[in-house]
Amino acid sequence: MNDFFVFVQQNLAEFWSYSGFANVTFGNVAMILVGLLFLFLAIKRGFEPMLLVPIGFGILVGNIPFQMGTEVGIYEEGSVLNTLYQGVKNGWYPPLIFLGIGAMTDFSALIANPKMMLVGAAAQFGIFGAYMVSLLLGFAPHEAASIAIIGGADGPTAIYLTSKLAPYMLGAIAVSAYSYMALVPVIQPPIMRLLTTKKERLIRMKPARHVRQSEKILFPIIGLVLTCFVVPSALPLLGMLFFGNLLKECGVTNRLSKTASGAMTDIVTIILGFSVGASTQATTFLTPATLKIFFLGFMAFAIATFSGVLFVKIFNLVLPKDKKLNPLIGNAGVSAVPMAARISHDVGRKYDPDNYLLMHAMGPNVAGVIGSAVAAGVLLAFLA
Repeated sequence: MNDFFVFVQQNLAEFWSYSGFANVTFGNVAMILVGLLFLFLAIKRGFEPMLLVPIGFGILVGNIPFQMGTEVGIYEEGSVLNTLYQGVKNGWYPPLIFLGIGAMTDFSALIANPKMMLVGAAAQFGIFGAYMVSLLLGFAPHEAASIAIIGGADGPTAIYLTSKLAPYMLGAIAVSAYSYMALVPVIQPPIMRLLTTKKERLIRMKPARHVRQSEKILFPIIGLVLTCFVVPSALPLLGMLFFGNLLKECGVTNRLSKTASGAMTDIVTIILGFSVGASTQATTFLTPATLKIFFLGFMAFAIATFSGVLFVKIFNLVLPKDKKLNPLIGNAGVSAVPMAARISHDVGRKYDPDNYLLMHAMGPNVAGVIGSAVAAGVLLAFLA
């Protein structure tokens, strides 16, 4: 009988050693609280739930304590989570997301007013400003580039570039990029109000000209050639972006366009967000470098917003009075489509309820998507 009780006791002890209660650390608890915060912000406050719910729940999954060697963790070869994570680590998911973005985005506002490309380009100063500061703080050039791309407010681009340059920083950079994308409604409006006067906020822009269907079809073809001949390293992102847009606009591939912009994008977003969240395993995520990354990511995002708004103000100095731009659309030069454009519109309507800035803001917003991918290609070309 004693042998039986000893056997049971040993088995219970072994079972306990494999349980989360026996392996829990302060880091696990801290990250679980972060995951709960993400879920709260998404569900109760409505902050980009399509992003924060998968990421928040992924953080919970990634920080359930376990004993190493059980092929459970996301960084353990052979585990199911590790298999899903390969799409993040190897940069498979971002081009698929860009295909979906292209298939759901109307580039008419940019085609009708090409000078909006300059506003989108100006917002990319956030990337290069953060790159310089990151170097000053001691990060290696390839690490600084991966951090700086957060300023483009483009999660897929940040993941793609980091997977090529600094894959060991992927978790921190991906969570930082998606967090600031979700916080666009919190971060950008104070900066926009700080940099503009009431008179500037009341500027009404002329309606954009009508864009012919032939122009919409030619745009992705010409855009691909012009951008990728200059920066071939951006081809995986821009190639898929323009391909998706051609599917949308050519008129003969509606089924493919709907699949790319709907079911496929939803599936990839779920897996990408969940995998990114699960990659925040406390043992690899909670480091002093992570705090620096979050700080520099915020700084890059703020600089991008500043430079976009300030560029419009400066640009207005040389534009005729009847063609001046409302500086509130400058924030939309970041790549968060269509969130940043909605912020331009919402802030503008607080001062003039009849001033509809959404379509005007979509010009620099889609230009920002192209601009951030080009910036990533430039950094990749120099640092890969």
